[in-house]
Amino acid sequence: MTHFFKHEHALCETQNVGPGTRIYAFAHVLPGAKLGADCNVCDGVFIENDVVIGDRVTIKCGVQLWDGITIEDDVFIGPNATFTNDRFPRSKVYPEQILRTIVRRGSSIGANATILPDIEIGAGAMIGGGTVVTRSVPPNAIAVGNPARIQGYVGVTPPARLMNVQAQAGRKGVERSTTGVNGVELFYFPWIKDMRGDLTVAEFETDLPFRPKRYFTVFGVPSREVRGEHAHKICHQLLICVHGSCSILFDDGTTRSEVLLDHPSIGVYVRPMVWSTQYKYSFDAVLFVLASEPYSASDYIRSYDEFHRLLECRE
Repeated sequence: MTHFFKHEHALCETQNVGPGTRIYAFAHVLPGAKLGADCNVCDGVFIENDVVIGDRVTIKCGVQLWDGITIEDDVFIGPNATFTNDRFPRSKVYPEQILRTIVRRGSSIGANATILPDIEIGAGAMIGGGTVVTRSVPPNAIAVGNPARIQGYVGVTPPARLMNVQAQAGRKGVERSTTGVNGVELFYFPWIKDMRGDLTVAEFETDLPFRPKRYFTVFGVPSREVRGEHAHKICHQLLICVHGSCSILFDDGTTRSEVLLDHPSIGVYVRPMVWSTQYKYSFDAVLFVLASEPYSASDYIRSYDEFHRLLECRE
């Protein structure tokens, strides 16, 4: 007696199927494929040889998974989602190397989405129905459209009520507020209005939470682009959008929150071990960043999975 269910009209040629998996009518699974436990493979699904599928994966009707595709645990793939593994397909002309695509744990792909090859769908990401994904998608991102653009992030907790900046014109001292994310605070700097022009100011020794050793600016970012997508091990940062606007997502491993920086008197302070992503840049945005440390490549954590592993080690 098999440890998984196979409909009488399904063709399953592989022996590598986990317990509790269900393969429904007219699905065809080739001999080299590997399927985990408790998966649902719905009607009319085709799975090629060099395909690895994790546990508790749902693959809805009309999906084809070609060689080079890896699906991690708890992924949902909607009806007729289309995967590819060759950027320049020609009849009877085969690529020297199959391009790999990986869909990370907990992500979802909507109906009729198209996924180009050689990309990664990050853990927890949400791909909208009909979306055409041409580049890798960050963890927890919500991507929609053709081509895919990031519209938000899954599970973002709104920050504490933001101060009415216009009402605070003329304030003399620095005010601070929390965001709901551990290690992230909003700073409201003095804003002096004058008929000759406005001014905002801070004293390094008394107003800032650290003494800066470096600054950099980010500008000329196309609105569809995403910056950041990393955490720091020891570096503290203060970010101010001195012109235009951009949104910043913060993630402490438990809570995610988004902040809109749209005035030069507002800054956001980020301690080490907080994942940060900047997006939704206006065409004229200039992001000014103060850093507590000189640049060091080794201080960057660029893998979201590594970020979570390091957080667990600290607990």
